[in-house]
Amino acid sequence: MVMELGEMGSFIKVWLTVFLSLCYCYALPKFVPKGIPRLLCILPIVCLFLDLPLHLTSVHLGGTTGFFIAWLANFKLLLFAFGKGPLSSDPSISLARFIAFACLPIKIQQVQKHQNGSSKENPKKGQKSPVNYATKGLLLGLLLRVYDYSEHIHPKLLWVMYCFHIYFMLEIILVVVATVARAVMGLELEQQFDEPYLASSLQDFWGRRWNTMVTSILRPSVYEPVLMAATRLVGRKWAPLPAVMGTFVVSAIMHELIFYYLGRMSPTWEVTWFFLLHGVCLVVEIAIKKAVSSRRFQLPRVISGPLTVAFVMATVFWLFLPALLRCKADVRAFEEYAAVGTFVKNIVGRVCISNLMKSTT
Repeated sequence: MVMELGEMGSFIKVWLTVFLSLCYCYALPKFVPKGIPRLLCILPIVCLFLDLPLHLTSVHLGGTTGFFIAWLANFKLLLFAFGKGPLSSDPSISLARFIAFACLPIKIQQVQKHQNGSSKENPKKGQKSPVNYATKGLLLGLLLRVYDYSEHIHPKLLWVMYCFHIYFMLEIILVVVATVARAVMGLELEQQFDEPYLASSLQDFWGRRWNTMVTSILRPSVYEPVLMAATRLVGRKWAPLPAVMGTFVVSAIMHELIFYYLGRMSPTWEVTWFFLLHGVCLVVEIAIKKAVSSRRFQLPRVISGPLTVAFVMATVFWLFLPALLRCKADVRAFEEYAAVGTFVKNIVGRVCISNLMKSTT
């Protein structure tokens, strides 16, 4: 219990530091012009955000903090240094929204103005029903119970369960953050996942269905600059190919960093090879689509869908999951679930005893 309280104390200190650092960044445009001068002022914050997750040891708090500040916040701040990205889209943005934009996958709800002066929110594209999230929450809870019998489950089947566990957990965490952001500020969380198991191609999987917030950050920070440079070298038609590959290289590096935060172990580069392999395969897919008529190349969805999911799952088993299990993320996650469960039981027990004593007096 002392260790859990110590971790929560470190978590609070880390996010207090993030808050103060972003207050400093928010004030920069008033005194420092965009470009190299602002970049030089922001670089110390970028280095600080790379260090802060190292002060957390838990899988959930450390991993989530690493993703939110070492990856999302840092990339947004680097774009902000040059007057680009979501932090620069609205010059009149408030401090609270600036902080939320910087460290969370958040976007402002779009408002349509009609000719009569009235306004109406845009419909939320791909918005899922509460039943969808409730179902995934129940399935995640069921998985946690099934893990109690893991010694009787085939290892490969257990790995399949881990894949769904990661997917359900990430989506539920993000929808909780979305609910809080919507209630407090009227902000809408970027939809991170769009049923990735329904992907019809690698381009569909990585571009539109899996971790779309990362895609929206890597596009202006990596893809578009590489695309502009490649256009001068190979022309507009083939420029997307090196841009896509460059994006996957950067994504591989950032995933290796997140894995280091989780396990504090020297990288074995399986995660890098996973993203490089997917980058090469996606480049080949795009090149074939460009070289051949899209109608002639397009496979029926009933064939392309299972092939895509099978390829993703096979490479996850081969390169991604072994690196995750090597840092014992699964064991530590179960220990954290048990600690939270014990804490909740103790709180509920104390409340029940307190109410019972009041009722008898």
